[in-house]
Amino acid sequence: MERAPLVLRGTAGRIVADVRAPAVPGTGRGLVVLLHGGGQTRHSWSRAAETLAGDGWTAVTYDARGHGESDWSADRDYSIEHYIDDLERVLDQVGGGRPACLAGASLGGMTALMGLARRPDLTERLVLVDITPRPHPVGIARIRRFMTAHLEGFGSLEEVAEAVAAYRSTERRSDTEGLHRNVRRGADGRWRWHWDPAILPEADGGPHPLVRPDDAVAAAKSVGVPTLLVAGGDSDVVREDEVGEFLTVMPTARAVTLDGAGHMVVGDRNDAFVEAIRAFLDD
Repeated sequence: MERAPLVLRGTAGRIVADVRAPAVPGTGRGLVVLLHGGGQTRHSWSRAAETLAGDGWTAVTYDARGHGESDWSADRDYSIEHYIDDLERVLDQVGGGRPACLAGASLGGMTALMGLARRPDLTERLVLVDITPRPHPVGIARIRRFMTAHLEGFGSLEEVAEAVAAYRSTERRSDTEGLHRNVRRGADGRWRWHWDPAILPEADGGPHPLVRPDDAVAAAKSVGVPTLLVAGGDSDVVREDEVGEFLTVMPTARAVTLDGAGHMVVGDRNDAFVEAIRAFLDD
């Protein structure tokens, strides 16, 4: 199938994207845009995007500002409003009209949710991957500890693999080649995450959320498109209570919980996630 990397224009500079189109031109079913989580890159969606393209969808993934190969914000502004601005610019440039679906994990899901509150015609369907308007604070705090624990960098890719395995409570992968997409090597020889540390803003009293929970709840109540929440059964960010509250806020939404998946749902259970989004798109 065709895969075309693109360099697009965002509000902070370049936005680097991958577009996976159906193998047979003119047979496409529509546009699906996949938004990665904080600290991730567009490559976290690679297998899912390839499968969806094989099903006839045009699947777009891109590095959010300050992540991966996209430009960092010169003024260190990583507010949700600017993530939404970039999303709108990406949609304007990739074409295909209104997306059949926006799917976002964590940061990406919040971007899509708040974007829909700003512009109700943004997409026809919404998929939130292990994120709700009120994510559990224990899980959010653990993510932040992981992201801030190694800002000085790593001495080797093996150290990176050990840190990732410790966070995910899995065995360390022996193949470290794929980690090149998540870290970059500095002039001092140390490996650092492929994102701008300024994406983690501080308030006077400590870290503050990207979106105030009350604002996210209000946004969720305003959404009028079919919505699917895909939660990890082992997640400490979206637990049973958060799923229940979400369905109360959005009674027309549905939810599926994937056993054996943590907060990194797509990485933990990619095949199960793809089946869930397939069923949602086909319904």
